[in-house]
Amino acid sequence: MGKYDFNSVIDRSHSDAIKYCELNKWFDADNLLPMWIADMDFCVCPEITEALQRRISHRVYGYASTPCDFFPTIADWLRRRHEFETTPEEMTYIPGIVKGIGFVINRFCKPGDKIVIQPPVYHPFKRLIEGNDCVVLNNPLLRYEESYEMDVDGLEEIIRREHPRMMILCNPHNPIGIQWSRETLGRVADICAEEGVIVVSDEIHGDLMLGGKPHIPYLSVSENARRTGIMLGAPSKTFNVPGLVSSWCVIKDEAMRKSFFEWMENNEFNAPTCFATIGTIAAYNHGEEWLGEALEYIQDNIDYVTEELKRISDGRIKVYRPQASFLIWLDCRGLGMNHEQLMHFFIKDAKLALNDGAMFGTEGEGFMRMNVATPRSVIDESLSRIGHALAGCKVKEKA
Repeated sequence: MGKYDFNSVIDRSHSDAIKYCELNKWFDADNLLPMWIADMDFCVCPEITEALQRRISHRVYGYASTPCDFFPTIADWLRRRHEFETTPEEMTYIPGIVKGIGFVINRFCKPGDKIVIQPPVYHPFKRLIEGNDCVVLNNPLLRYEESYEMDVDGLEEIIRREHPRMMILCNPHNPIGIQWSRETLGRVADICAEEGVIVVSDEIHGDLMLGGKPHIPYLSVSENARRTGIMLGAPSKTFNVPGLVSSWCVIKDEAMRKSFFEWMENNEFNAPTCFATIGTIAAYNHGEEWLGEALEYIQDNIDYVTEELKRISDGRIKVYRPQASFLIWLDCRGLGMNHEQLMHFFIKDAKLALNDGAMFGTEGEGFMRMNVATPRSVIDESLSRIGHALAGCKVKEKA
């Protein structure tokens, strides 16, 4: 038993949590066990709560300047956790990763520009590109029996043929949980540097590495990566604080940094609230022990779900084990269902809210994404529901 409690079930039903209050909107049902949107059901690290409570008790919430230790604290965290060196001058605040990517597209792209993504991948990438009148170029991942790989040769071909302005890199990759190797990232950097492609690296899951595997920041791999890269990260997934809306951006290249940071400053997009800065500083300075225990608990949940799903489904539902994060990619093709039947199975029969794999691209059809950052009792309930739904399917088949 560790210092922190991850077993208690927290009632989030009256906290305006999207995960709970928007079930009807997304699933047309409200009696589902929510295991979809990527936030944890764990109590936040108490040191973060205490820091916020101290500020709230002041009773005046006026305009706030950015604390002088905000960016140095982030830089120290990156150095300590990932052996990545940066300076406060190379950093700016952004109000969320998705918004940050949108800002980058707005600053560096014009309508009609092409942007590469690698499906199945985090679904807002496509929406951001098309919503800003740019063109999506898909470079699908290569899928194997137990893993995926980046199609670097395909990427090189697409970039040389189509001449995109930008590539959005997911590192580690969501929804599959892959940490790209240093060699792979280096090849991406070389290809993009040669063709003048900006690489926007979403590294929001980088702190959630499993099994002692290191995170490899894109900007750390080579000089070409530093020339081409814009790195985005946040404490939000790491410490379960997305509601604080605190993220950050690192740009090493001086010309690109000056262009983007000045644009952000002139539009006041880089002005954090006092709660964002206070929560971030507390998380990075005092949350490391909590994070260590959370990752152990998540890894245990992943192992447990993998074995139990194999047992109750007779191997028809397979888990792609993530190298990072608390999201697991379920290969449900063995159930022999089409997309509509698969959605009906999980929503109507199992009464579970999981992310539909197809939302990450057509390459995700037949797959589901499941969030296991939740107490073990909730995991047990979800598996029980799947087991009962599978048993119901067998009865129908016999009938």
